[in-house]
Amino acid sequence: MVTFVALMSTFGLGMCFSLLGSISVKLMPRLNIDQGKFGNLISAFMFSCLVGSLVTGVVSDKIGYQPVAVIGFFLTVACILILAYGKTYTTVVLPCLLLGFGAMAMNTVGNVMGPKVLFNGENPAAANNLVNVFFGLGLFLTPMIVSFFFNKTTYEKAVSILAVLLLVPGVLALIATDYPKSAGNAFSFSNSVNLLSEPGVIIAGLLLFCYISLESTFCNWLPSFGKEVVKSENPDIEEQKADVSGQSLLSLFAIAMMAGRLVTSFVVKTEIGHYFIAGAAVVMLVVIFMMTNTKSGAATKIAALITGFFFAPCFPTTVGVTFSKFSPDVHGTIFGTIFAVGLAGAVIVPNAIGKLSKGGSIQKSLKLLLPLCVGLIIMALVLGNIGDAEAKSTDEVKAADTTTVIDDTKAISEEAATAVNEAAADLTEEAAEQNKEE
Repeated sequence: MVTFVALMSTFGLGMCFSLLGSISVKLMPRLNIDQGKFGNLISAFMFSCLVGSLVTGVVSDKIGYQPVAVIGFFLTVACILILAYGKTYTTVVLPCLLLGFGAMAMNTVGNVMGPKVLFNGENPAAANNLVNVFFGLGLFLTPMIVSFFFNKTTYEKAVSILAVLLLVPGVLALIATDYPKSAGNAFSFSNSVNLLSEPGVIIAGLLLFCYISLESTFCNWLPSFGKEVVKSENPDIEEQKADVSGQSLLSLFAIAMMAGRLVTSFVVKTEIGHYFIAGAAVVMLVVIFMMTNTKSGAATKIAALITGFFFAPCFPTTVGVTFSKFSPDVHGTIFGTIFAVGLAGAVIVPNAIGKLSKGGSIQKSLKLLLPLCVGLIIMALVLGNIGDAEAKSTDEVKAADTTTVIDDTKAISEEAATAVNEAAADLTEEAAEQNKEE
């Protein structure tokens, strides 16, 4: 049952990330707001995600996965219902803020508990790829579900159906009993702070900064990029057809990501996961460079499929490789930290792409992503060469390292002392023989 909870947690995360965009066409006229105020709602959600990632990661290590899972599902259900029935802008601001905490609670449970319950806990990189197939599924199905029901029933009922979808796994999360254990009382908040200085955490955070910058840029600007290329190729195309063509790229990208993560979950091994990330980044570098120069609408569709497939393993494999270097006792804290750093990229880079495109084009602005691909390659290779912690906590690792140094020093000292004594004895014997000869 907890395996289902883990998978549905990332499905719920995908729903949260596509929720506002999916209901935007109905929500804005309902609240009588423009794109600027709607953008504020998205910013509120992303900001709370950043803070929520840090909080839920530490809390899951301290109190366990079940409370965090239950809070994540039921808080998200409540937020969706308020968004369904709220009729003023001020009414929906708070649920957008709380939605970020619900999303990050589900995110932490799915990505931290998943590697413990899948593949017997022996291949965290493969487990995280399989778990995140369901993130893509949630991302992909949410706009399709609401669009279908918008044509069948009222706005309130259509959005409420999404809440019902998460209510079921929420109930199962509440009654399940076979959760893997967390650190509990053995967990120390002060020790978790020390993790921030660990090279593995720093490099993984920077790696996710590069990757999430790339993914969020594609999710936000791929339709606009596709529309630009199609209109450049065929200036007489109808506006509606150009919009549909551009929007289809996002669907192709999402489908390819799901396929890529599913395939990777069966072939990746954690110990060589960093090579998967670096190799995928090389392909991204080449394809994004081609995207900045293409004039073919058909080529943009191929690019969306290729990038989606090769983007797929980067995030879950990074998490799996990072987990392999630290004790399970602190996986929640580590995940929350590196994901928060990655979210900073989602806040900064897509906005920078938008500003660069003013007076120019989205297509040319994508060149900003090329250095991020290079950074992704470098960080992946560095992460893979950072020593594993052999399932020890940070303090244990440091203590073990210190003990090893002390033991080695003692051994060297003893060997040196023996060598000195032997040399002194030899010199004494030689001196005695010389005295006899004299």
